[in-house]
Amino acid sequence: MSRFRRAGKVDSLAGFRTEPTGPSVPSGLLKAARQSGHLNLSGRGLTEVPQNVYRLNIDTPEEAQQNISFGQTDTWWDQIDLTKLLLSSNQLTHLSDDIRLLSGLTTLDLHDNQLKCLPSALGELQELQQLRLSHNQLTSLPVEMWRLKNLHSLSLQENLLEVLPEELGQLENVTELDLSNNHLKDLPSSLGQLTSLQKLNVCYNKLSHLPDSLAQLKNVKVMDCSNNQLTDLPTNLSEMVAMEQLYLRHNKLHSLPKLPAPMLKDMYLGNNRIEALDTEHLACLKVISVLELRDNKIKRLPEEITLLTTLTRLDLTNNDIATLPASLCLLPNLKALFLEGNPLRGIRRDLLAKGTNELLKYFRGRLKEEPEEADAGPTAMTLPSQARVNVHHVQTLKLLQFSERQATDIPDELFDASTNQGVTTVDFSKNELTSIPSRLLELQSSVSDINLAFNRLSCCSPNIGCLQHLTHIDFRNNQLSDLPSEIKNLKKLRSIILKYNRFKSFPEVLYQVVSLETVLLGNNQVNEIDPGRLVQLVHLSTLDLSNNDLLKVPSELGLCSSLRCLSLDGNPFRTPRAAIVAKGTDAILEYLRSRIPT
Repeated sequence: MSRFRRAGKVDSLAGFRTEPTGPSVPSGLLKAARQSGHLNLSGRGLTEVPQNVYRLNIDTPEEAQQNISFGQTDTWWDQIDLTKLLLSSNQLTHLSDDIRLLSGLTTLDLHDNQLKCLPSALGELQELQQLRLSHNQLTSLPVEMWRLKNLHSLSLQENLLEVLPEELGQLENVTELDLSNNHLKDLPSSLGQLTSLQKLNVCYNKLSHLPDSLAQLKNVKVMDCSNNQLTDLPTNLSEMVAMEQLYLRHNKLHSLPKLPAPMLKDMYLGNNRIEALDTEHLACLKVISVLELRDNKIKRLPEEITLLTTLTRLDLTNNDIATLPASLCLLPNLKALFLEGNPLRGIRRDLLAKGTNELLKYFRGRLKEEPEEADAGPTAMTLPSQARVNVHHVQTLKLLQFSERQATDIPDELFDASTNQGVTTVDFSKNELTSIPSRLLELQSSVSDINLAFNRLSCCSPNIGCLQHLTHIDFRNNQLSDLPSEIKNLKKLRSIILKYNRFKSFPEVLYQVVSLETVLLGNNQVNEIDPGRLVQLVHLSTLDLSNNDLLKVPSELGLCSSLRCLSLDGNPFRTPRAAIVAKGTDAILEYLRSRIPT
């Protein structure tokens, strides 16, 4: 009897079975998958999909072959077909045609692998609703894939796709389509046939235009076209009546798009080339809540901005705005107003630093004064703002202003009127100056802020080193290629703007100005920086090196722990990759630190 029992444990068919080869999946996972219809194999280091996964729906479970007396809960003949298969974050290089055996799949997740192509059998998964293929190496897609009529969500970001076929339009039930971070130069016109689409992402491609057929997408709520090469938008884009969020950052747009979309609440237009805000286009934004216009070239904010009564957030950072309408305070819902990096005059810097509420309070005060001035009777006298010397500004605001006059020199009467007035701010921007006025030295005991932007300065006088109370200098849009060593004497200098000049390297003297907090050097020809000396600027929090000629970003730059904003866009370096740069300063610095040899 004992021999019989022992013999009962022997597998009499062992000699007829072949040992399984390749990767395997724990039987417990397969057993649970038969009961739930879900199988998660993410992050297991798989180089190929195990064969027993493909055959999960059709093979008899191993436990059923070995023991027929399992309990009621283990009735393998009641198993359900696999509907959800997660294979992300593995090392898969290919997918077998046997994927067709899993015909009940509704979700297939293959993101973060090394797939270079897909099998045509993928098109047989007619129940598939969600397909994730992001972060692979796909250069093309099988034509059979476009037959997946029940597909609702398709993720293809971070691949190597250069073109998409017109067959894309066959995915008539797709509601989410992510094509970001590829190499697409065009979108097929059939994209307009995806009438169920609600979310479209085509950011980080090489698109120079969008197809007119986009206007047919009446259900799209969110569209992201950031980081492309768009110079304008189709005029019929306004027909996308369900649009709520539109992202157009980092393109080449020259004007605000005219979009009378009745649902548009958030529009992001940062880092374009917009110079003016058209009143007609502003008036279209009936329900706009967030309007981002940072890093453009806007010179003026029109009074019609008050038409945007639903606006809660307005970002005008890093533009060329000199004055603001006091009527901004009439926007009833405005909660956040960002103005950093503009050559604003007439508003004290400490007031700007206090935030939106204080700014709006200041504008309300100005608005109360304006009707009194308007009610004044006719007079032959020159208004203070029209005189060559605005005595009111000099005496009350401590502001010496002579801007936008196209002047080649500054009249002596301005300096005469400023004697002993304690002038703190000088604005000589937008003239034709070829040198810094020598009489500025007369203000050395008080002046802290100088704006010489938009002139023709080819050199900077060493005398500027005598203005030892300077905290801010604006030299943008000149012809400077170097700075005098005397600038090292400016012990209080916190920010200097040198954008749109002719610098070929980081100005040598700035490495010695330890008080610096902001250096804006964008749009020059800088090809090198010395991170070893830059790290000594312990207060440096903002560094703009965008649109220069940097072929290499030194890893040691990651040691600049005080940096909070580092701009590197528009340089020809290969590392860090664009995807890392797009994540912002923290990601860049972390990447650079990881590259420093230990």
